[in-house]
This record gives sequence, structure tokens and C-alpha cells, in this order.
Amino acid sequence: MARTESAMLALGTSAPDFVLTDVVTGHQVSTQAVSGPKGTLIMFICRHCPFVKHLERALAQLSRDYETSGVGVVAVSSNDAANYPDDAPRSLAEQATELGFIFPYLYDETQEVARAYDAACTPDFFLFDDGLKLVYRGQFDDSRPASNIPVTGRDLRAALDALIAGKPISPEQRPSLGCNIKWK
Repeated sequence: MARTESAMLALGTSAPDFVLTDVVTGHQVSTQAVSGPKGTLIMFICRHCPFVKHLERALAQLSRDYETSGVGVVAVSSNDAANYPDDAPRSLAEQATELGFIFPYLYDETQEVARAYDAACTPDFFLFDDGLKLVYRGQFDDSRPASNIPVTGRDLRAALDALIAGKPISPEQRPSLGCNIKWK
């Protein structure tokens, strides 16, 4: 496992458009379809990464906590499934079902979406405002596997709460840390 930090895409960047397949429903899902009236959270995750496993239950809870907030939530997995079969669509669908993900979980087979977002690691978080301009990118919180720091989602939740309340989000943001995207 290569410990990799977020690339920290420039704040204000427009969300690149995508149309990807939801691993649970098999339906095509677009950027516009997942966008909420207050904003959109795009999470690059996978199944096999210990950093994602460390907080996957908290991701499921976060989506439930913000379900009626006006922020759309979606997850994308861009890993090479041929070399990482735990990250193949069928396995991702099992993960979504087991954890009760209520957000679309999309598979980026060509890896073009990960490249467009400059996603570098799993997990990697991108929060966009109602105009699909990037307002937060960075870590979920300070917790890491074996750190003994509780998983709270403090950093991402603070950004979400500020966005929803129409308040400024601090530009001082710490990169996420996780496994590198498994490029083909």
C-alpha cells in the first residue's frame, strides 16, 4: 500500500462532467443527476484500501446524516479491477449493500473521471457548491488506520455544515491520505 496524499485540486475549479454506471443499479448516472441544490460531494473510494475500510461505516453514516441537507453525495471507484478484483463492480456492489450506502456508487472503468478530478488516493473528497465550483478538497478527519484517533469526519462535516449554512469554508484544508489510485 502506497501512502498517497490528495493532489489538492485548486479551489474554484468546476466539477468535470461524467456519466458512469452505478454498481448497484446498473443505471447510468451523470454529474447533474447527483448534484444537490446546495452542493455536491464526490468521494473517490474503493473496497480493498485499508484507509477506506477504516472509515467506510462513517461514510455511510455521513450520507444518512446529510440526506435531506440539499447536498448530493456520490462515490466513484476508479481502481484497476483486473489487478485489484476486490474493486471490481460486483464486489463494490456487495460493499455498498453490506454497509447500507444510500448514495450512488459508480465505477470509472476508463479512469478518465479520476484523471479529470486529479484524484490521487482513496479516499479522496471533493465538495462543490451549488454552481459546481470546488469549495473543499481534503481529508475526512485526522483519523488513520491504527492511529487510535476516533473517526468523526470533523473536517469534511465542518465544510458541509458551512456550505449548507451559506458560510465561507476555510481555504486552510489538509490533504486526504490513503492508498494511491490503482492505475492501469
